[in-house]
Amino acid sequence: MVLQSGLGSNEERSGGSTARRMILGTQLRRLREAAGISRSQAGYHIRGSESKISRLELGRVGFKERDVADLLTMYGIHDQHERAGFLDMAEQSNQPGWWQRYSDLMPHWLHDYVGLEESASRIQTFELQFVPGLLQTEDYARTIASQGKLGLASDAVERRIALRLQRQKILLRPTAPRLWAFVDEAALRRPIGGPAVMKKQLEALLEWTKLPHIALQLLAYERSGHAAEGAFTVLRFAEPELPDIVYIEHLTGALYLDKREENEPYGRAIDRLAIDAETPDRTRQALDKMRSEI
Repeated sequence: MVLQSGLGSNEERSGGSTARRMILGTQLRRLREAAGISRSQAGYHIRGSESKISRLELGRVGFKERDVADLLTMYGIHDQHERAGFLDMAEQSNQPGWWQRYSDLMPHWLHDYVGLEESASRIQTFELQFVPGLLQTEDYARTIASQGKLGLASDAVERRIALRLQRQKILLRPTAPRLWAFVDEAALRRPIGGPAVMKKQLEALLEWTKLPHIALQLLAYERSGHAAEGAFTVLRFAEPELPDIVYIEHLTGALYLDKREENEPYGRAIDRLAIDAETPDRTRQALDKMRSEI
């Protein structure tokens, strides 16, 4: 078995290290199970614990080349070409993402999300309170980051804005993911930053939705709350080794759901939102009307 990541070059997928880590962990788990070796046995073999093997197999931590080499030997993988594929992926999975320079500003739970967002082939998101982050204008994002106190915006706030704008670049690259966003009408009518900021934000949404890989659907007031009670994002990947991941952020942390039984309700919620919300064309008409009313 020759390991293939299918993620392209580092330039194309700067966040590919997160996905590679998950793929490598999945492949090592399959090898361990095929060899009939327990997590505790594997952990002992690399001078670690059962929990360390669990974290490695879930892609939650980085890989040491020595650990991967020792596990491959234990699992009976001796072909040098095959081993090289695994070891190369281990090295690539430890490459820092561009967002590491903002690590002092990012809560710990956001680091993995940015990497996964960069690696996703499809992003489906539902927002109740704000315009989706990937579609926010600079002024709209600055208003939120400064909690409405624009005159007191600090260097940290400006760096958060730079992080947000850098994340948006995934939508403009040749390998851009498909973004399918559902936004509650309240979020689009909430006057974040005042009339001028909202007018520019609505204009930006109209421009974003001209791109063939970006779809936006407005969920009208009267249908709000039926399909889902809170905001969430579903990340899907082109790599068959990777499961869909549901990301739910709250005030002090975030949840990452990757088990099928956990994800199915969110898949059904997406299906319901697609029916309940206005079509992309009618949404564009509504956005244009909102803009003209400001």
